[in-house]
Order: sequence, then C-alpha cells, then structure tokens
Amino acid sequence: MASGPLAARWFRVIATFEAISWTALLIAMFLKWIVKAPHEGGVPVVGMVHGIGFVVYVLSTLWAYRTLHWTFKTLVVGVVAGFPPFGTLVFERWLVRHGLLTTRSRRSSTAAAAPSRG
Repeated sequence: MASGPLAARWFRVIATFEAISWTALLIAMFLKWIVKAPHEGGVPVVGMVHGIGFVVYVLSTLWAYRTLHWTFKTLVVGVVAGFPPFGTLVFERWLVRHGLLTTRSRRSSTAAAAPSRG
C-alpha cells in the first residue's frame, strides 16, 4: 500500500482525536474549576491523554509533510494548529479544501508525463 493515502488517512484520524481530547480536557477543567468536582474532575487523566494525542498529532503532521510533499509553511501551520482548541479540525478542513490530503494530483501529473503505449 502506498504510504501517501495511509498518511493522509491517519492524519485525519489523529487530527480529529486531538480535537476530541481538547474537548474532553475543557470539560474536565470546567468540572474541576467551576463545578468543584471531586478527584480534580479527571484533569490529570484527560490531560495526559490529550498530551499524548498532541505528540502523536505532531508526528502524524511530520509524516504527512514528508509523504504528501507539503511545503514547509504548511508543516509549520499544521504544528501551530495543534495549540488552540479545535485548530487541528480547522487545519484538516483547509487541507481537504486545497487538495493537500491526496496524492492524486501527483499521480495524475506523473501519468500525463509518461508516454502512452499504443
């Protein structure tokens, strides 16, 4: 299997997971600081899950950068998108809109350059 489509698929899954873990962390912090829930509202556990999700998101962004041939600027924006809540989803939607989560354009340009048999 080609690594480009796999990298794109994993990037989308991890970007979504990172946003979900942000949501869970925001809820846990609300429970801890506003509701004054016992056991710190789950912040330590949810915070660790979110932290691991962020690291995996950065790694998947680096993988997508290399395999999908993004520009360095796109890589930087992708990493920065991991910091604000839901930034990964906004970035992922932007990538889809601009066709940067596919290798189809590279394949079609390669096919166009190849001589036809006939």
